[in-house]
Amino acid sequence: MTELNDEHNGATAQQTPQWPATVTEGITDPRIASLVAALDGVADRPVAEHEGVYAELHDALLQALDDDAPNSEGKA
Repeated sequence: MTELNDEHNGATAQQTPQWPATVTEGITDPRIASLVAALDGVADRPVAEHEGVYAELHDALLQALDDDAPNSEGKA
């Protein structure tokens, strides 16, 4: 079956982008940097574990936002 190859008009597949050496570069809030650091090793983990890492990070970032949310007096 050659029709699969014909769809791409002879174009080669794009390379997968490389993961950054560290994902915390440029993050100025140390609390957020420490949470996001969990992503540093995700590329080396089995893909089946990625969802759990992302879910935990999502929950931790939401908690950090809630901790910084102003109260009824406008103070965090």
